[in-house]
Amino acid sequence: MKTVCRVYDSYSQARAAVDALESAGIASADISIVANKYVSAEHADVDEVSGAAAGAGVGGALGGGAGLLAGLGLLAIPGLGPVVAAGWLAATAAGAAAGAATGGIVGALVDAGVDRKHADVYSESIRRGGTMVTARVADADAGRAETLMATYKPIDPVVRGEEYRKTGWQTFDDKAPVYRPNQTEIDRMRATWPG
Repeated sequence: MKTVCRVYDSYSQARAAVDALESAGIASADISIVANKYVSAEHADVDEVSGAAAGAGVGGALGGGAGLLAGLGLLAIPGLGPVVAAGWLAATAAGAAAGAATGGIVGALVDAGVDRKHADVYSESIRRGGTMVTARVADADAGRAETLMATYKPIDPVVRGEEYRKTGWQTFDDKAPVYRPNQTEIDRMRATWPG
C-alpha cells in the first residue's frame, strides 16, 4: 500500500479530488480529508466529534456509507486545533489527543509514508487554511491516484515550504498556538467555496 497525499488551497479543489478518487473506485474508507475549520465549517453539514470518540472511531464513523464527504466531523487535532475532517488519517491524527502515540498530524503522515519535510509543509498549509486529501492505494494504483489528484492543482510542497521559510517559518510545531486567520484571510478562504 502507498499513501498519496496532496494539499489544496481551496476546499472546492479538495472536494473535487475526493469525488474523483471515489468515482475511480477508491474506497471511501481509504480516503481522508482534513480542512481548516474556517474554510468549511459554515458550508458543510458537520457533526461535532469528541476527542475520545474521534480517536476511537472517527475513521469508521466518518467516511463510511454514502461517501467520505457525507461524514465530515469537527474534531481537534494537536497543532491544528479544530478542523473539519473525515477518514482514516483524521482518526490517526486525532488519536494523539486521545492518548495514542502517533505524534499528531505530522506523525500520522510520516507513519503513512509521507516524506517528513512534506508532512511539515502539508500540516502548516492546513493550519493556514488549506485542505489535505490522502488516499491509501495499492502500489499499482498510486500513479493513477496521483494523476487524479494533480488534476485539481494541489500545492507544490517544496515551493510552498520555501515561501513559508521566507517569513521565518522553519518546521511545523504542534505545540505552537493554533493559527487563527484574520477576517480577511477567512473571507479569502471562503471565497473559493462552491456554494
